[in-house]
Amino acid sequence: MCGRFAITLPNDAMAQLFAAAPSNDLPDVPNFNVCPTTLVHVITSQMEQRRLEAMRWGLIPNWYKNPNEGPLLINARGETIADKPAFRTACRERRGIIVATGFYEWTKGADGARDPWYITRRDEAPLMFAAVWQDWAGADTAAPIRTCAAVTVAANVAMSAVHHRMPVVLEQNQVPKWLGEQGKGAATLMRAAPEDTLRWHRVDRAVNSNRASGAQLIEPLSA
Repeated sequence: MCGRFAITLPNDAMAQLFAAAPSNDLPDVPNFNVCPTTLVHVITSQMEQRRLEAMRWGLIPNWYKNPNEGPLLINARGETIADKPAFRTACRERRGIIVATGFYEWTKGADGARDPWYITRRDEAPLMFAAVWQDWAGADTAAPIRTCAAVTVAANVAMSAVHHRMPVVLEQNQVPKWLGEQGKGAATLMRAAPEDTLRWHRVDRAVNSNRASGAQLIEPLSA
């Protein structure tokens, strides 16, 4: 799964990387502790135009009367995404890419506390998480809220040492297919990344708090 991540790439660099027009309400960067329900950077493609947009991380189904009515849907399981009412239409019609620098997962320490790990690409390129999105509007909302969820799959063998799930990590040449620019076939991309794609290191437990901030959160834990 993916429950927290970091983004350090400047907004203009993200827009350039994807040849996307940036929105004017993008979240501030860097952010070393991106948490659920906050705004994240998402690439979309609509009417032959790519955009870099801000979206609430946590997809809100259209039948929710308020954003907190049901479970917080920050992730969508790739194995069932096409069948789940909350995701199936978005999976067909509204796919996007969440941009990140690295993400966090946790194992249980000898003392029973949660030990965090920071996970990045071995080649140090930005991470591109497959995602789905949709707009939600309640009776009291002035304008629709654009929301999203990351797509996850069973972890590959290497990653399973840290967690049994992982986000779908896209390669640059897979972006057009996931965004729907190359017709059908996006379902074939919902698989675990090759074993040598990611690397990770232990970081301080300070990141266990969703209020923590700063570049020190991603630094390797001192011995």
